[in-house]
Amino acid sequence: MKKHIIIILILMFAAQFVNAQQEAMYSQYMFNTLAINPAYAGSRNVTSATALYRKQWVGIDGAPETLTFTVDAPSRNKKIGFGLQVFSDKIGVTKTSGVFGSYAYRIRMEKGTLSFGLQAGISQYRADFSSVMLNTGSTVDLAFQENINKNLATIGTGIYYNADRFYVGLSSPQLLNNKLVNFSVTNNNVFTGQSLHVFLAAGYVFPLDADLNLKPSILIKGVRGAPIEADLNANLWIKDVISFGVQYRTEADIAVMMEIQATPQVRIGYSYDKSITKLVNFNRGSHEIMLRYEFGFEKGKTISPRYF
Repeated sequence: MKKHIIIILILMFAAQFVNAQQEAMYSQYMFNTLAINPAYAGSRNVTSATALYRKQWVGIDGAPETLTFTVDAPSRNKKIGFGLQVFSDKIGVTKTSGVFGSYAYRIRMEKGTLSFGLQAGISQYRADFSSVMLNTGSTVDLAFQENINKNLATIGTGIYYNADRFYVGLSSPQLLNNKLVNFSVTNNNVFTGQSLHVFLAAGYVFPLDADLNLKPSILIKGVRGAPIEADLNANLWIKDVISFGVQYRTEADIAVMMEIQATPQVRIGYSYDKSITKLVNFNRGSHEIMLRYEFGFEKGKTISPRYF
């Protein structure tokens, strides 16, 4: 019965979004889940801090460059999770930075935990349009006439279920359609603002033998007006210490990644993406580095591996 409740909740949430696509995301999304789903807060049952830096399409001027830092923790009774995210995202002459707070209400079930999350915060969007060199003659292009500096409110929500070897989550971290520019667009098919995004993520850990665990995962991403995009991953963990993985992002990239559990508290990750589109002729790939630190382990205490 409880499994049926989880499935019904997720289907109700997803039913609104059958036509969608997605902007570029992190390759190591499985270790940056709080950035896309506020219901993830506290799910690791320890205070956890994660920093992730991504340099995309090296060699292309103005290519995306993103830095994010998240920290989350459960309450003492593990029924509530709290999270904080700080980020900076640069693309071309635009830069968005902000801070979000997350709250998750956690319900312990027979084999796992079901969480309902909310996220709220503020971001600053800046665009230096006047610095763009145009070849328009005497014609004035309103789109590049003035710079933009706006503070934007953010509200998001999500559902997340996790057990020892399985997780699934559905979320929309930005529910508000904030307008980004000050001028009006006459084309009714063009929306110059933030669109609602939806993320569906799931993963499972298959034990192969005493020393090997295979962890496939998937992230389906959607935004109004574009094709659905999916990240398909497979990671092989060896002795719960080192992991090697591959990723396929539909019609976009392939990636290889490696993770090291350096100590019970420290995990380090790296991924390298290669474009499979015509962009491959203009860039040297994308690099992503992840560092996670977990607090609160007692000295000498053995802890079970946390795969997500």
